[in-house]
Amino acid sequence: METVYYPDDDILYIRFSDKTIVREVSRDWHVNIAYAADGDIVEMTILDAKTIGLYPVRTEDKRAA
Repeated sequence: METVYYPDDDILYIRFSDKTIVREVSRDWHVNIAYAADGDIVEMTILDAKTIGLYPVRTEDKRAA
């Protein structure tokens, strides 16, 4: 997985796999999703990511009880 944030444009790009993109869908003004032939999400592009509160991304490492 690859995550890149472009601060000058406030764009967050997330790449989940190296599969070939066969279809792209705009979910709304801010989120574009690209799909592989098998329906898996290949990448997401989020516009105005910091403005709408999706960047910085908060992550946690937890262990199962």
